[in-house]
Amino acid sequence: MYSTADLQLFIRIADTGSLSKAAREQHQSPAAASAALQRLEQRLGTLLFVRSTRSMRLTPGGEIFLDYCRNALALLKEGESMLMADHGSLKGHVRLSAPSDLGRRTLLPWLNRFQAMHPEVMLTLQFSDRVLDLRRDPVDLAFRYGKLDDSSLVSQHLADNDRVVVASPAYLEKHGSPRSPRDLVTHNCLLYYLKPGLLNTWRFRAGKETVDVKVRGDRMSDDGGIVREWAVAGFGIAYKSWLDVMPDVRSGALVTILDDFAGEESPLSGVYPHRNSISPAVRALIAFVREQFEQTEWHAAHHSVNARHRIK
Repeated sequence: MYSTADLQLFIRIADTGSLSKAAREQHQSPAAASAALQRLEQRLGTLLFVRSTRSMRLTPGGEIFLDYCRNALALLKEGESMLMADHGSLKGHVRLSAPSDLGRRTLLPWLNRFQAMHPEVMLTLQFSDRVLDLRRDPVDLAFRYGKLDDSSLVSQHLADNDRVVVASPAYLEKHGSPRSPRDLVTHNCLLYYLKPGLLNTWRFRAGKETVDVKVRGDRMSDDGGIVREWAVAGFGIAYKSWLDVMPDVRSGALVTILDDFAGEESPLSGVYPHRNSISPAVRALIAFVREQFEQTEWHAAHHSVNARHRIK
């Protein structure tokens, strides 16, 4: 019989490219991990990795076995969770990833409520705007804005969302309000960057026309929450997801501008690596979050802002 611990170790070595790092994650010594890998290779009668002093690279046989390992462990996990659910309660460990602003302001209270309903579900949260590789990083469910670049991932739509241009009343009183996207070049724009680079080109839609404007400003961050806080403090104009700034717009801390120009569509989805990898706890959590969006003011507010942005 195969040891599930050995199979999990094999997957982590493949994902990280490092035996020592995978051993630490599995709470094993490098010697024990090396022995487990050798035991697995001996059983299979083939080498799974090409070893070097710096990395572990899968052999062709290792590539084939990796897919079967992922599917086998996912099916075991799903079967275990379903049996637990049949006994009347959800159980298990769910590792979540979400954008910083959305995670802290919106999802966190909902996740607290979900755990109160299902106390035997354990959550590990990563709130960061860094986009994780769901095939390499230990994440069961990621909340993501926008269209997926990786067609091999599985996604479920959770909420409609567009980007909007916002500023504080104090900033607009002092500097005036832009009347068209091209007027943004004369304003201090609060900038956001990720691994691909600085997001300083803001896209707008006016009917069938698309307008791209390259903006600039004296503040930039890789954390969307900081950009929103700068906007509330009156330091400049931000281009943010509606789901992130809607509470501030409702309170009057921010106002939307350029309402005759729709920002980029950026729907929110729940994303996971493989259809077989979704456990009953993850499935229930996705349904719960979708229900929160549908039953609160978020859904109606999104459509009202769309109506303001729509060009006749």
